[in-house]
Amino acid sequence: MDLSFWSVDEYCRSWESALREIERSEKVTSCLIASITDPAASNFISCWPMYRDGDVIHVQNSLIFLDELDEPFDPQEPWRYVEPHREIDEDGNRISEWVTGAPEVRQFRESTWGL
Repeated sequence: MDLSFWSVDEYCRSWESALREIERSEKVTSCLIASITDPAASNFISCWPMYRDGDVIHVQNSLIFLDELDEPFDPQEPWRYVEPHREIDEDGNRISEWVTGAPEVRQFRESTWGL
């Protein structure tokens, strides 16, 4: 986690917002920013896209390439830049992902995050 652009508190606020977004609907995409540097001077953002389908949430590891975006990156809504959920990449390889449940994500958000 890079702390040159965001503080730990800013990461926590971003995660809180992203977790609330994934709770918003039974069919929604959200995104946890794993590491961010100044988007104006960066090539990419490291993130964990979350794809909710009912009570199942798929989490993947990904990069958002800033030079491929049609608009400036808004760190307050990183889910806007996440590609749709896929299980197979363009080379036919299975994409690694974790699966969890909406109740577990809600419990994590409502906890003290292990602090």
